[in-house]
Amino acid sequence: MKKSILTITCLLLIVKINAQTTVIADPNDSRVITTGVPFLLIAPDARGAAMGDMGVATSVDAFSQQWNPSKYAFATDKQGVGVSYTPYLSNLVKDIFLGNLTYYNKLNERSAFSASLKYFSLGDIEFVQDEFSEALVQRPNEFTIDAAYALKLSEQFAMSVGMRYLRSDLKLNGIDEDATAASTFGVDISGYYQSEEEAYDSFNGRTRLGFAIQNIGPKFKYSEGGVENFQPTTLRLGGGFDFILDDYNKVSVTGEVTKLLVPTPPVTGKEYEYTDVDGNGEYNEDIDGPKGDLVNDNYVIDGKDQDVSFISGMFQSFGDAPGGFSEELKEFTYAIGAEYSYQDSFAFRGGYFNESDIKGARKFFALGAGFKFSAVTIDLSYLFSASKVQSPLENTLRFSLAFNLGADTYTEY
Repeated sequence: MKKSILTITCLLLIVKINAQTTVIADPNDSRVITTGVPFLLIAPDARGAAMGDMGVATSVDAFSQQWNPSKYAFATDKQGVGVSYTPYLSNLVKDIFLGNLTYYNKLNERSAFSASLKYFSLGDIEFVQDEFSEALVQRPNEFTIDAAYALKLSEQFAMSVGMRYLRSDLKLNGIDEDATAASTFGVDISGYYQSEEEAYDSFNGRTRLGFAIQNIGPKFKYSEGGVENFQPTTLRLGGGFDFILDDYNKVSVTGEVTKLLVPTPPVTGKEYEYTDVDGNGEYNEDIDGPKGDLVNDNYVIDGKDQDVSFISGMFQSFGDAPGGFSEELKEFTYAIGAEYSYQDSFAFRGGYFNESDIKGARKFFALGAGFKFSAVTIDLSYLFSASKVQSPLENTLRFSLAFNLGADTYTEY
C-alpha cells in the first residue's frame, strides 16, 4: 500500500513539474539613456557652444552659472549680466528656442552670488475642433530658475552650491482638459581650480581644473499615473591650460568629459507563460505548444531595473550597463576646444564634441568668435554635424550678449 502511494505521489510530482509555468522573453535592446527636461543639456551660451559644448573648466565669463558657478569667485568684474538666444530645429520651424538670462555679483574678494533664468519654448500649437470654431493656440514650455553661491576656499580653489526650481508645462489642454504642469527642484555642486600665472621658457602659463554635478534632484511625472522621469543629473570633469604668449596674445586649450548619472536602460523583453511539456526548461513551440498569457511586457533580461530612487540611480549608473565596463566607458562624452584671444577684445574659438554611436551618436564640430566693446561682449557660434544623425542645432547661428555693470574690478590674486 505504501509503495503504491509513493508511486502515485511521484507521478503527480512529475506531472506538476512538466505542467509548471515559466517564462520566455523576446529581447528588445535599448542603449540610449533618456531623461526628463532634456533641454537642460543644451549649451545656452555661444562661447561654450563654440568650444564643443563645454564650460566646467574654461575661464570665468558671464555664463559660468550654466557650467560651473564656482568660477565667479575668480571674476575680475564686480557684476555682470548675460543674455543668450538659441534657435532649435530652425531648419523645420522658426518659433522653437532656448533663452537664457544670467546675473552675477562678486560680493568681495572671496565670494560671489549668481542667478539665472532658462526658458525653452516649443512654439505655438493650434487646435481646431471644426471649420467654424476659433483655433485654440497654446505654447508648451519649460523653464528653470536657479541661484548659486561661490566661495574661495584658498587662493586657487573655489566651490559653489546652487539650487534650482524647474517647471515643465508640456501638457496640452486641447487634448487633456485636466492638464497640469510638472515641477521639481534640483541641486548643483561644483568646484574650480585656477593656478597662479607661471613663467616658462618662452611664455607664461596657467592651469585650470573644474568639476560639477548638476541637476541632483527627485524624479517627477508629466502626468498622474505616468512614468517617473529622472532629471538629467550630469557629472562634468574638465581641465585646461592657458598659453599666455605676451601681454596681448593668449591661447587656451580645454578638454571636458561628461556622464549622465542616470541608470542605463536594461535589455528588456516580454514574459509569457507556457507549459514545459518535455521538462527541459527551454521553450520549443513544436513540443510545448503556443505561448500562453503575457505576464510582463518589460521583463529585464540583462542589466538592472531603473525603478530606483534618484540617489540610488546616481551610484547605479556607474555599473549597470548591460554590455559591462566597455559600455560604461561609452556613456562618457568628451569635448575638446581651443580659444585664441587678442588683448581681451577679440577671440576666435573652435571645438569638437563626441558621443558613442550606441548612446545617441552626437558628433559635431563648432566654430565661434567673440568681440568686446567697452562694457559689452558679443559671442557667436556655428555648429557642423559630423554624424549620420542630424543635430537639431545644425546650421544654426547662436549668439550671446554680456554686459559689465560695475566699474569696480578685482585682482586675480
